[in-house]
Amino acid sequence: MVSFSRRSLLCATLAMPVIARGFKASSAQATPSLAPKPLVFAHRGCSAQRPEHTLGSYAKAIADGADFVEPDLVPTKDGVLVCRHESNIVETSDVASRPEFANRRRTMVIDGREENGWFTTDFTLAELKTLRARERLPQLRPHNTRYNGRFDIPTFEEMIDFVAAESAARGRIIGIIPEVKNSTHFHALGLDPETRFLEVIAAHDYTRQAPLEVQSFETGNLHKLNKAVKEINPQARVMFLMGERNQIPPDLLAKGDKTTFGQLMTPEGLKHVRTYADVIGPSLTDLIPRDAHGAWQKPTTLIDDAHAAGLLVHAYTCRPENICLPLQLRNNDGDTARNIPGSVAEMRRYLDMGLDGFFTDDPAIGRQAVDGI
Repeated sequence: MVSFSRRSLLCATLAMPVIARGFKASSAQATPSLAPKPLVFAHRGCSAQRPEHTLGSYAKAIADGADFVEPDLVPTKDGVLVCRHESNIVETSDVASRPEFANRRRTMVIDGREENGWFTTDFTLAELKTLRARERLPQLRPHNTRYNGRFDIPTFEEMIDFVAAESAARGRIIGIIPEVKNSTHFHALGLDPETRFLEVIAAHDYTRQAPLEVQSFETGNLHKLNKAVKEINPQARVMFLMGERNQIPPDLLAKGDKTTFGQLMTPEGLKHVRTYADVIGPSLTDLIPRDAHGAWQKPTTLIDDAHAAGLLVHAYTCRPENICLPLQLRNNDGDTARNIPGSVAEMRRYLDMGLDGFFTDDPAIGRQAVDGI
């Protein structure tokens, strides 16, 4: 079964063989971006240098020049939206070390994937606030483990207040790009994350005025959110995140519709997407596929096709570690080494194709790529 997450596209396997690194990928016709200037989206904050979805991660992203900061949103048992990449918090908190919650561990199926752990929907907000955040990828990013235990799990409202405070202190507007996670799953549990999301953004002056772009891997909730979000914040945009080409969006799958993400990436599919979204969010490998060794292959026409349909393209996710880069851009410092020149080169390659914005785990590198520093 499949899951709908950018995690599945994190990096190539650490066991990948090394082959020649000469950059010979086919070039694509350069297309001007539809955005005045390509945007840098802080993926879960500055998750390359701080534990993801913590105020520390968001603070670092803002300090490093991100245009937008991303909170992934999941609900608690009492319906409060909190900033976690997924409902299962086994990897991103210290819940496993808390004996008082030992009996909460269980198995749950989310978007077709069976998971074992502790889930936000089994905790009230008060209970969740007793936990502390941890680095999710300690093998890849051991330097982030020094921050384990320093931060709690923020609510969406706390995140908005924090970004608003940073904006006021720094004298620049910082956008928020929230993802409403696993809508079909949460509705099956009797929760309504979209209604709560709309209530929260309507209640905060900052989210009524600042740049806002709401994302989802599902189509049904975007149909609902498209008009409602823009009534609250007229400059808001809606982005349809795209999973692997052979996957079916969870809400479509649940009602027996077999339309795949790949079909929605065709010129005709993109015209349909434009009826309920302003932006598509494909993976980087949908722009330039990689072979089994991680080497770039011939670019696709997805950016051009989306632009022809009137859609912006905000792709995910640029990561600075060697193992996450296309093979042609890696150096000899080891799989987990940060390769800033290679990361900048990767970003600029996509920008040359007309990409309107990109998610990155390290916004300082994204800023360098966009600003030509």
